[in-house]
Amino acid sequence: MFGKLFTRGAGDQAADAPARAAVRRTKRGVHEVQGLDDERVPALTAAARAGDWAAVRQAAAPFDLDRDHWVLSEIADTEGVEDWIGRAVEQSAGDAGDPDGRATALLVSGARYISWGWQARTTARASQVSQEQWKTFHERLAIAEEHLLQAAELRPEWVAPWRRLLTSGRGMSLGRAVCEARRDAALRRDPLDLETHVEWVSQLQTRWGGEPGEALAFAREAFARAPLGQRLGSVIAFAHIEDWFEAEGTDRLDRPAVRDELREAAEHSVLHPGYERRPGWQYEFNLFAMALSLAGEGPTARRVFRELGGAYTRRPWNYLPEPAKQFARYQSRA
Repeated sequence: MFGKLFTRGAGDQAADAPARAAVRRTKRGVHEVQGLDDERVPALTAAARAGDWAAVRQAAAPFDLDRDHWVLSEIADTEGVEDWIGRAVEQSAGDAGDPDGRATALLVSGARYISWGWQARTTARASQVSQEQWKTFHERLAIAEEHLLQAAELRPEWVAPWRRLLTSGRGMSLGRAVCEARRDAALRRDPLDLETHVEWVSQLQTRWGGEPGEALAFAREAFARAPLGQRLGSVIAFAHIEDWFEAEGTDRLDRPAVRDELREAAEHSVLHPGYERRPGWQYEFNLFAMALSLAGEGPTARRVFRELGGAYTRRPWNYLPEPAKQFARYQSRA
């Protein structure tokens, strides 16, 4: 299911982005983004692998784990975090001099248990997931839910717990009303949070119980209120890719109205001079690169690929077979 599933202007050179890590390119000029292509992130994930909570906190200091969702995901996707994060949660409970420490530990724990839960479930179709896999999946998501709700209580202004609770709620089939309440809680804290909108677009797909056209309508409403240069415009590209996927890869994107909408969204967001390249910005450009390519909007796709400079993110290209090759092929065409 899922497998098919610092302000800088976009015109600046990619090397101008903060703390860019050195990258190794293939002969096609493509490289897969690792550690967000940010030289500060490897120290963070190395500390997470070592189980050194103090070092994790120190390495995370340049970031905002509540808003830098991709940085939090780098920790959450690190193998072995589940072995020690529980101790960090327990030890932080008695540290009155560090009120944010416990909330941060709970947030990291919740994010990790969601990632670890999906790892147990795998990306197979529901009918192909064993009962033992479902049991492990739900056990891990239950821990994630508990810790994220505690983090949200400790830091009521934070967005990240509610955004992650959308994922766990979908996995646990908690129902539309519960998930809508969580979406609203996240958007009250940040009405323009891209990751919350992307997660809700996923929730609205027919394979998760949504109605046809519902996800795209939600994305368009969000885009309509996004200021110029705001990254929320990327939700249009994501919604169109999801719509294309739901239609099993038909040529429904190859229409003038879709090309116009994608071009406008790109120019309104990632290609606008006011666009801010936050950690993980390459994913947003890859969303547009794929959507524009599938729609046949060559001139705008060319501008997006130029800004990427060969930086490939597995998502969303994993909707296609051999995703890295597909990126390289469309980049070459552009």
